[in-house]
Amino acid sequence: MVVGGAQAEEKTRLAQDFVRFAVESGVLRFGEFKTKAGRLSPYFFNAGLFDDGAKMGRLAGFYAQALIASGIEFDMVFGPAYKGIPLAATVAVELARLGRNVPFAYNRKEAKDHGEGGTLVGAPLQGRVLIVDDVMSAGTAARESIALIQAAGATPYAMAIALDRQEKATENGQDVAHSAVQYVRGHLGLQVCTIATLADLLLYLEQGGAPDVAAHHERVLAYRQRYGVTEG
Repeated sequence: MVVGGAQAEEKTRLAQDFVRFAVESGVLRFGEFKTKAGRLSPYFFNAGLFDDGAKMGRLAGFYAQALIASGIEFDMVFGPAYKGIPLAATVAVELARLGRNVPFAYNRKEAKDHGEGGTLVGAPLQGRVLIVDDVMSAGTAARESIALIQAAGATPYAMAIALDRQEKATENGQDVAHSAVQYVRGHLGLQVCTIATLADLLLYLEQGGAPDVAAHHERVLAYRQRYGVTEG
């Protein structure tokens, strides 16, 4: 594992490569978009648009590289329905290709009453479980996954997401001081591995990484100043 300044430099390189890939794939877009919290965001990240084999393969590669670099230990991968299902499968494949073979499982929204039955599919949930999802807006999906994992007798241990928006979460329609990622780390006790953050997106824009870059950077920076959280 890389350490010290070289580790930070490698993390930044990986994050910049990922942001560029997301923009070029049309997954990360600029404009005006309404978030679940009712905010008007100048950017939108839609992981559902990683919609072919080449894109999913590259996406899984970014997750796997970020996880290996993080040093987070885990025994298996879990993908919450629905977007987490292909993520868990492809990340497990990529980890195995890199020499880290682990089981994976996912859940259904509705229980089956035939065949193997139940809501869980794949390897039995056991040991330290890594939850893989795309983004985290309120921590709701994390809490649901944690409950499923604990009910199966396993330990919810860490979470991996593609993009940390680094913005205030909302509770009962009101802004709170912490982000969803900070809530999952501080209140739910899970380690969180992110491929990129809003700060990485701003760095990408500062370096001229998108058309009409000055306008995008100004709007994204203003959004962060209004809704961003204090890191640390």
